[in-house]
Amino acid sequence: MAENAAPPLETAPFARMDHSRRQLEALLEVSEVIAQQRDLPVLFHDLAERLHSVIEFDFLSLVLHDPARNVMRLHVLESRVPTEKDTGSEVPVGVYPSGWVWETQQAFVVHDLEEETRFPEFVQHLLEQGVRSIVILPLTTAQRRIGALGFGRVVPLGLTPTEIEFMRRVTAQVAVAVDNALNFESAEAYQKQLAQERDRLQVLLEINNVLVTSRELKELFRGIVTALTRVIHHDYTSLALLDPATNLLKIHALEFPGGNSIPRNKELTVPLESSPAGNCILSGETKVFRGKELDRFGAEIVRILRGQGLVSACCVPLTTHGRTFGSLNLASRSEAAFSPPEVELLYQAGAQIAIAVENALAFKEIDSLKDKLAVEKLYLEEEIRSELNFEEIIGESAALKRALAQVELAAPANTTVLLLGETGTGKELFARAIHNLSPRRERTFVKVNCAAIPSGLLESELFGHERGAFTGAVNQKIGRFEMANGGTIFLDEVGDIPLELQPKLLRVLQEQEFERLGSNRTQQVDVRVVAATNADLNRLVAERVFRSDLYYRLNVFPIQIPALRERRDDISLLVRYFVQRFSRSLNKTVEYVPSEAMDALVNYSWPGNVRELENLIERAVLLSPGKELRVPLSELRPPNGAAAATAPAQELSPVTAGLSLATMEEAERQHILRALRQTQWRIAGPRGAATILGMKRTTLQARMRKLGIRRPV
Repeated sequence: MAENAAPPLETAPFARMDHSRRQLEALLEVSEVIAQQRDLPVLFHDLAERLHSVIEFDFLSLVLHDPARNVMRLHVLESRVPTEKDTGSEVPVGVYPSGWVWETQQAFVVHDLEEETRFPEFVQHLLEQGVRSIVILPLTTAQRRIGALGFGRVVPLGLTPTEIEFMRRVTAQVAVAVDNALNFESAEAYQKQLAQERDRLQVLLEINNVLVTSRELKELFRGIVTALTRVIHHDYTSLALLDPATNLLKIHALEFPGGNSIPRNKELTVPLESSPAGNCILSGETKVFRGKELDRFGAEIVRILRGQGLVSACCVPLTTHGRTFGSLNLASRSEAAFSPPEVELLYQAGAQIAIAVENALAFKEIDSLKDKLAVEKLYLEEEIRSELNFEEIIGESAALKRALAQVELAAPANTTVLLLGETGTGKELFARAIHNLSPRRERTFVKVNCAAIPSGLLESELFGHERGAFTGAVNQKIGRFEMANGGTIFLDEVGDIPLELQPKLLRVLQEQEFERLGSNRTQQVDVRVVAATNADLNRLVAERVFRSDLYYRLNVFPIQIPALRERRDDISLLVRYFVQRFSRSLNKTVEYVPSEAMDALVNYSWPGNVRELENLIERAVLLSPGKELRVPLSELRPPNGAAAATAPAQELSPVTAGLSLATMEEAERQHILRALRQTQWRIAGPRGAATILGMKRTTLQARMRKLGIRRPV
C-alpha cells in the first residue's frame, strides 16, 4: 500500500473517535491544571504542554486587557522555535487583532498571513517571526472579558469549524484558569498591600515611640534608622542640620554599613548649595536623586558616597512652624530604591522626626546652658568678696599701697592688665580685686593656670571643643573664654602658653572672637583679660618663645606686685592673720607669737613670698600644742651664704634689708638647693622640693632655670 494512500473507509470513524477521545482527555487535563496552578506563567506553560497533543500550533500567546490603562498587554508567549519574545509589551486596544477580538468577542482566523490585508503592521511583524497562520479567540468568563488567546503556525493551515469550536472550548477553560490566577494575584497583591500598610503604620508608631522617649539626638536617630530599615532598604542614613549663623550644613553620618571612608558620629560641614540635602532644604520638598543627578553636587561627601557605590538618594526636609532647618537623608546602592510609596512613608515620618529633632536640639541647648550655669555658679561662689577691701590683701607698707593704687586706677576701665611679680606674691588676689572693683563685678570671674594644664589640652580648656574634635572628646565642652563672657578671665602663668597657641589668644584679645576646637563657627565674646607671670617676658620674646605682638597686647597696663622681702612691715600683720585663720580651721588655740620667732620671720628673705609664709604658719599652728606659736625655725636659713648656715635663725638681724640683689639671688639659690638635696632632687609630688618650698612645680623649675641650678651628674 502506498505510503500516502488514504485509510480505509471503515477505519475513518475510529480515527475520528480516537481524536475526539484525545480532545476530551486534553480538556480534562486542562481542568486538572486549572485546579492545581495559581501562578500565571507556570499555568500557561503547563497548558501549552497539554494542548500540543490535540491542537497543532507553534506559537501560543496570552494577551490580557488592562482596564486601568485600556491597553492590551502580552503576558506570556510559548514557542517551539527560537523567536524574539515581547512579553510585557503594550498596544492600544484598536491597533492589534487581540484588541479587536476583546472588543467584538469574535474570532480572528487567518489561514495564510501573506494573504491578509487587515492590521498590516501586526501581520508584517508575525511574518518576520515566521508565523504563516493564526487564530485569536476571545478569553471571556461569565463575569468579565479578560483578553484573547492566540494560536499560531509556521505553515499555512486550513482549520475546520470543528477544530475552531474545540479551540473555543479550550479557550473557555483557559479563561476560567486565567481569571482564577488573576484573582489570586489580586488577592495576594491586596494582602501584600495590607501588609505593607501595616508595616508602615507600625514604623510610624515605632518612630513616634522613639520620639517621646528619646531626647539625645544620637539615641533618637538610632531608633529611627532601626524602624525605617525594616520597610525601606537603604545603605546609608544621615542627618543634615542647617547652621543659620554660617549657612552651612552639618552632616551627621549615622549609619553606613560597610563604608569605611566616612567617620561615624562625626560632623562633616558642607556648603548648602553643593549637596543633595542642601537642595532639599532650599526647596522645602522631598527629593529623590539617581545616578548622574548626584554627580552635579560638588560636596566631598557626595564624592565619597559615590565612590562607595551609592547610586540613589532620598532627602526629606525637616520643617516645623514653616521653617526648614535640616533634612533626613537616605542613600542606596540600588538605583531602583525609594519607590513612591516609600517616599510617601518618609514624608510622613519626616513630619514627626522634625518635631523630635527640634526638641532634641532644644534639650541639648538647655543642657548646655545648665552646664554653663553650673560652672558659672562655682566661679561665682569662689569670687564672693567684699567690694572695696581689696579681698584678703593684708598689709600697710608703702610698696603694697603703691601697687593697690594702680589697681584702683586700672579696675574701672576695660584695659588689659599684666600682673608682674615673683611666685607667691598674691597675683590672683590682685586679679580678683581688679574684677571686683570693675563694672564687670556682677559677672563671672574665671581663672586659668596656664602652667598647670598640659599644652595639648590648653586650647580645649581656653576655647572649648566640639564632640568628636579629638580622641576622648565625647561631649561638647564650653571653654573658659566663653564661660567668662561679660566678665573677667585671669590667665595665670601666661608665659607658659605654647607658641602655637599664642596667635589664637592674640586674636581673642584683639577681635574678641574665636572658634571652638573642631568647629568653624566663630564665637563672639566680651571678656576682660587680666594676665599674670613671674617670668621675664622680655627675655622670652628675645628667645623667640613668646610672640612680641602678644606681649605688647598684654602689657597695656602692667602692675608690679612687690615681693614679701620688699614689704617687711607687712610680715607681722600677715603672720597674725594666718595664725588666726589656721587656728580656727584646725581647731587650735594659738593666740600669740614669741618675739624671737617673729624677728626671725621678719628677717627671712622669703623666696616663696606670701605663699611660703602661709604654708610655714600652717605647719607651725599644726605643731603648736598650746597658745604659743612654735615656728620650725630650723627651716629658715640666713641669706648670706654657707658661713652662717648653722647660725640659729633667731640670732639674725635686720641687716638683710640692705643686701645687694646678687646676695638675695644667691640666698634663694642656696635655699632651693637645700630643699633639692633634702628630697634627693625630687621636684614634684607630696615629698618633692616644690611642696617643701610652697611652690608650684612649674614655678620651681622656672626659678631653677633662672638661677642656673642643675642636677649634678
